[in-house]
Amino acid sequence: MSARAARAVRTARTAPNVVGGLAGWIWLLVIIVPIYYIIVTSLRPEADYYSENSLSWPSRPTLDAYGEVIANDFLLYFGNSVFVTVVSVVVILAVSLMASYVVVRSRRRSAARMFQIFLLGIAIPIQATIVPVYYLIIQLGLYDTLWALILPSIAFAIPLSVLILTNFLRDVPVELFESMRVDGAGEWRTLWSLALPLTRPAVVTVAVYNALQVWNGFLFPLVLTQSAETRVLPLSLWAFQGEFSVNVPAVLAAVVLSVLPILAAYVIGRRQLVSGLTAGFGK
Repeated sequence: MSARAARAVRTARTAPNVVGGLAGWIWLLVIIVPIYYIIVTSLRPEADYYSENSLSWPSRPTLDAYGEVIANDFLLYFGNSVFVTVVSVVVILAVSLMASYVVVRSRRRSAARMFQIFLLGIAIPIQATIVPVYYLIIQLGLYDTLWALILPSIAFAIPLSVLILTNFLRDVPVELFESMRVDGAGEWRTLWSLALPLTRPAVVTVAVYNALQVWNGFLFPLVLTQSAETRVLPLSLWAFQGEFSVNVPAVLAAVVLSVLPILAAYVIGRRQLVSGLTAGFGK
């Protein structure tokens, strides 16, 4: 390669991508502006909402909207969401990890068939099964209980969770499993002492992803619950919108409070989330 060609290649590599950078800034603006609007409006007094610029910083910032939301059973709805999310995610992780271990380590034909059934479950949309799920919950006597939200959430989350964990487990060297067997470790010991620590990025991925799905779920709470005692945060936001129909700061304060816990979980596990989702798909 001549010196002129080499300089041309270096120039092409170092030239800034103006179009890509501009598109990135526009996309960032599209994301930031609604978030900024929600935060500043939640800090604005209700009396100033219609008199001030909606994008300007409040002239009299206050936390009255947050206090009003908390005083209207927000903590009850928050506790219900935490219970449903934690129980669902723990069961999803336990069942999916054990199922993925069987799929990867077992040489039986039934294990491959089981994995195919899990893959089939990914193709079934939740909306198409809401009537059978509703009928099943009624027959089990679980309607208007938190378990009516937990059980379907677990069932629909397991297929994708098994797919992610299976692809990650396949990257674990076979020699490590064989060395555990030579040392006399059983399947349970190998699962919890070897497979679980080595698949931690994928486990965190499954936990964060499913926590987001369960926490933000709206269809199951809308159809399978009725009373205020079993209401979770997504449904409570809808109720707050009706209760505070003219109090926009209170509605947006409820939105901010409902987002904070799951946002913290995402920030903590964001690196493992990316590595776990891409594990095994590049082969």
